[in-house]
Amino acid sequence: MNLRNKKLSMFEQIISYCFIAITAIYFILLIFGRWIFGLSSKFYRSFDIFSGAGDYSTGIRVVSYTFFIFGISYVVRFVMKLMLPLFKKLKGLLTIIISIIKYATVLVWLFFVLSSFGVDTSVILAGIGIVSLIVGLAIQPLLSDIIAGLFIVFEDVFNVGDIIVADGFRGTVKEIGMRHTQIEDAGGNIKVLNNSDIRSLVNMTNQLSLASIEMCIEYGESLERVEAILKENLENIKQAIPEIKEGPFYKGVSALADSSVNLKFIAKCEETAKYQVERDMNRQFKLLFDKYNINIPFPQIVVNEPVEFEKATSKDKKAANDFVENQKEAAMGLEDTNDRN
Repeated sequence: MNLRNKKLSMFEQIISYCFIAITAIYFILLIFGRWIFGLSSKFYRSFDIFSGAGDYSTGIRVVSYTFFIFGISYVVRFVMKLMLPLFKKLKGLLTIIISIIKYATVLVWLFFVLSSFGVDTSVILAGIGIVSLIVGLAIQPLLSDIIAGLFIVFEDVFNVGDIIVADGFRGTVKEIGMRHTQIEDAGGNIKVLNNSDIRSLVNMTNQLSLASIEMCIEYGESLERVEAILKENLENIKQAIPEIKEGPFYKGVSALADSSVNLKFIAKCEETAKYQVERDMNRQFKLLFDKYNINIPFPQIVVNEPVEFEKATSKDKKAANDFVENQKEAAMGLEDTNDRN
């Protein structure tokens, strides 16, 4: 976090603490104000939003509405945020509810403020139906995002904390909002996707993931000797890596490479530990190979003296031509699927 962001964060915390303190004082006065100011006090009549008797000061009533509505909203959202770590499967739903409360709070506050100025809010409510129809046509993408977000939560497609791959981006779900979902990758980069744009994804958290590595040995090594050593030591490697849930398993020779015989190993683990398990497996197998003197090949340059090859005689050339023609006739109609030429 840079200095500017750090200062901004501290400023936001100070504002938040001040709001909490003032709101606490407000509720104390709201509860005990009748004994402090008296029921006949115009200030208390204006301050008490539940009082409908007598005239009141509009400014004080607006301030009272502000602290009451936003204070209640803040407390409810704060309690729900505290509940997020306790209910993994409900994180997405609680996050959406928190977002709805945040937006609904402003609308409720606006109606109460208008009513305190004597505006007939029933007329506004009646007109909302017509306005909603017009606005609804203009904000269809927004509605699509909200509906898609609800389906994601109620169908348990993924939750906050799950690791998913969406739109080619792999990361941990940090937030499921009304409009968008935030995914953070291992480098701390955050990708924001509109909920309606998430059409296909892979949830890596629902099942154990596969950690896979390859170890190479030289062609001169006895494969059977190596496999016998592996048989005796795979269980020890599992004990050395507690994050492995199943395995490790030896899958056999995966490739006969240019300068090595490649051996494949896999293990099952939690998705969050996948890459660390692969690194730990590389380390443990390297230590095992060192212990039993199993050579791992590395790039080498071999310099050879020029060799003079024998040239073909006339007899060899004739025999070679006859052999090639005979082979063409014998293989007529046969074709290697890997060679269409």
